[in-house]
Formats: sequence, C-alpha cells, structure tokens
Amino acid sequence: MITLGVESTAHTFGISLIKDSQILCNLKNVFTTEQGGLIPNEVAGHHNKIKEELLEKALQETNLKITDINIIGVSTAPGLAPCLLVGLAFTKKLSKELNIPLIPVNHCIAHLEIGKSFTKATDPILLYASGANTQIIAYEGKKYRIFGETLDLGIGNFIDTIARGFNLGFPGGPKIEELAKKSKNYITLPYNVKGMDISLSGIQTNIISKINKEKIEDLCYSLQETVFAMLVEITERAMAHCNKNELILGGGVACNKRLQEMCLEMCRERNAKLFLLENQYLVDNAAMIAITAEKMFKVKKIYKEIDIYPKQRTDQVEIFW
Repeated sequence: MITLGVESTAHTFGISLIKDSQILCNLKNVFTTEQGGLIPNEVAGHHNKIKEELLEKALQETNLKITDINIIGVSTAPGLAPCLLVGLAFTKKLSKELNIPLIPVNHCIAHLEIGKSFTKATDPILLYASGANTQIIAYEGKKYRIFGETLDLGIGNFIDTIARGFNLGFPGGPKIEELAKKSKNYITLPYNVKGMDISLSGIQTNIISKINKEKIEDLCYSLQETVFAMLVEITERAMAHCNKNELILGGGVACNKRLQEMCLEMCRERNAKLFLLENQYLVDNAAMIAITAEKMFKVKKIYKEIDIYPKQRTDQVEIFW
C-alpha cells in the first residue's frame, strides 16, 4: 500500500511517500526570512507556489506514478489556518481525481506516532517542543493526555521572537543554538515552573529588556540553560507521576543538542531510556503524517466531512488504532 503524506501546518510544506510503513521519500520546503517572522498568508502563498513541484519531485525520486498512490494523509490540526487550508485543498483535489481515501491527521499526535514507529519505545512520555506547541504527552484511556504544557507561548515561537529581537531572521532556533555554544557566562533569568506547567512570556520580556546591555552569546546561552531546565523538570515530574521510564522527543526544538543532553542526563539519573529520532523526523515533516494516516486507515477506511481544526488539542482526539 502506497501512502502520500502532506504536511502544511505552519512554515513547512512537506511531501512523503511510504510503502507499508517504509519511507520511500520525505521532502520538504521551508518558508524562511532574513528578518522578521511568520506572516500566515505569506507562508500559505509559499506553500501554494511549491506544492505541485514538490509532489512531482517525490514521484520522480521514488519512480512512482500518481496513480500508484492508494491513500492520502493530510495534517488538518492544529496549525495556521491559511497554511492548513493549502494542504487540505491540495489533497482533497488529489483524492477526488484519484478516487482514493483522504485521512485527516492531527500534527501533534503524528509526532508521537512516528517516534513510536521508529524506536523500540512501548509506552513513552513525549516531550513535544515545537513552534506553537510545548506539551508533555502520554497515552492513557484511549487518548494522548497532556500532563504538562506552556501556559502562554510555545517554546519555538518564544525562541523565534527572541531571535527577531537579535535580528537573526526566521527560523531563529538553530542560530541561537550556535551563538549559545560561544558562551559559558550565565546571566540570571526568571525560572517559571508552575506545577506541571511552564510560563515563558516573563522570560521573553526579561531577555528583550537586556538586548544591547548584555552580550548576545551570553543571552543565548542563558536562555537555553534556563528554559530547557524548565522543560526537563516538568518532563521528569510527568515520568514519575505516570510511572513511565521511556522518553521520546518531538518537534523542531527537540533538534537542539543541549536539550537532548539535558534529557539524556535526566533519564540516566532515573534509569530511564531516551529515544531520539533523526532531525528530519523531529521537525515538521510529511513522513509522520503518512505513517499515522496508514495506521488510521487500517482501522477506519472512510472519513467524511474533513475540515481543518487550527486550535484542536492533542487530548481531544480519540486514539482508535
């Protein structure tokens, strides 16, 4: 069975083709800027411009014809509405032309599903750290429950906002990570853990107020040390609460080597296991959409009235597969 996966929740437009859970290709084209951030309609314009070209490239790389595709999976939640609509319109058209099923996939859940598929984890906690999402997730009672999360800003959006203050452009995470490597000088920042949750808006205001007063490398280093420690604290608390000894990282921020190091150290102290995917499967990607769609299709063949749900939460989706 050949599955086409399409990802378009935010800055990334992705195309993946898989055959019986084996990835044949995983392509993406990412909207970037030299200065400033994400303007949803501009990003949607980017996706519209490159969608056909990326699909054609995927077919060429895999030596497949469009008629070889058996089902299509598309990210329908959560995300930026203009971007989600590009993916939905594109896949609805293909589904109708090819007369094949279209499967709606929750982007957050897809991050966890690809982690479980590509590792030996059986019942893990997921630290999901991306642009708009910062959640500690575990399976319980036929749903992926959120045991901790951000109360205001997603960790990726927080980092990108700081990067804009430094005139680093978008995405800012990789640039801040590189600058942080050049410093070991810790500047005290607010540490905002509230039970199982974190808050980032106060830290953001504090760092921005220090621009032009402190060295950028010191601020980047201090940012990572503070905020990643907050993430690791609530992740460890969730692992203890749920009595789980497996951790999977997901989301673009999970590519950060310092965050990975801190999670590994915490897992070693708890005698737990950390499972890491390749970066291409941590960032937004279409392979995770295809993998999840395939799992869903094997249990439920037909999905009616498919729409986008920009604000759908992870724990609103019933896990029936």
